[in-house]
Amino acid sequence: MTTAEQTAGRTREQIAGRTREQNAAAPVLVLGATGKTGRRVVARLRDAGRIVRAASRSAETHFDWMDRTTWASALDGMRALGLVAPPDPEPIADFVAEAEAAGVRRFVVLSGRGVHRYGMAFEPSLAEAERAVREADVDWTLIRPNSFAQNFAEDLYAVPLRAGLLTLPVGAVAEPFIDVEDVADVMAALLTEEGHTYRTYELSGPRALTFAEVTAEISAVSGRPMRFEAVTAERYVADLTAGGMPEEAARSLAHGHVFLSEGHNTEPTTDVRYILGREPRDFSEYVKSVAAAGIWT
Repeated sequence: MTTAEQTAGRTREQIAGRTREQNAAAPVLVLGATGKTGRRVVARLRDAGRIVRAASRSAETHFDWMDRTTWASALDGMRALGLVAPPDPEPIADFVAEAEAAGVRRFVVLSGRGVHRYGMAFEPSLAEAERAVREADVDWTLIRPNSFAQNFAEDLYAVPLRAGLLTLPVGAVAEPFIDVEDVADVMAALLTEEGHTYRTYELSGPRALTFAEVTAEISAVSGRPMRFEAVTAERYVADLTAGGMPEEAARSLAHGHVFLSEGHNTEPTTDVRYILGREPRDFSEYVKSVAAAGIWT
C-alpha cells in the first residue's frame, strides 16, 4: 500500500469515526412520547444520557399531527426521529418532507407485523409512514412488532378479562406476543446505534400462544376465573358498538383480528435477539409481574 493510500485510509477512518461520534450525540425527537411505546423510549434514551425531545399533544413539547404550526419547533435541531404514526395518514408524507428539510437524517418507524400484507386495508397510517420514509432521502429503519403483551393489562383486553370473558374473532391462532419493554429497548437502540439503515425488523416474543392459552394463564396466575370465546367478526363489531365504540373503529379492530386468525404472524422471529443481544421477555414473565401488581384483581 502506498503512503497516499495509507493517508486516504486514515482519513476515511477519521471521518467515519467523527460521523459515529456525531450520531451518538445527535438529539432525538420522539413522537407519541406520552403513549404506550413512546414514553418508554424517552425514558431509556434519557437514562442513557441522550438529548431527547419528547413530543405529543400533551408532552413537554407540544406536537399535533393535525396542527402543522407545531411541527417546526418540534423538529428544530433534531437529527434522529422516532416516528409513531397518527390515526389519519393524510399529514405523514408532508411531515416527513419537512423533517428531512429540517435536517433530520435518521427515522425509526414503529409499524406493525404484517403491514406489507394488509397495507392500506385497515392500518393505512402504518403503511403510509413506511412508504413516506422509504421514498425520502433519509436513513430509515422499520420495526414491525407482533401484538403487545400489554394489551391484556393496559389496553384492549384488560376490561373483558377483569369481567371474566374475552371474546375475539381469532379462533385457535397462536401469536408470539411481545413485551412493549422489548419494543422500547429496540427502538432506543435503533435511534442511537449504527448498522441498521434501510432494514426492516419483525419483533416477536420467544413463543406463540393462543388467546385461549393466554387467558387460562392469566386466570391461573391472577386467581380470577376467566375464559376465552371465539366469535364471528360481526358479533365482535356488534359487541364493541354496543359498548359505545364507533362502528368504523370497531370494524378496523375486527379486521385486524381476522388477519391474525389467518396465521400470518404466528412464527416467532429472532430480530430482538439480533438487535439487543438477548432473548425477548417471555409472556409468562410479563403475566407474573403484572399479576403481582394487582392489575386483574
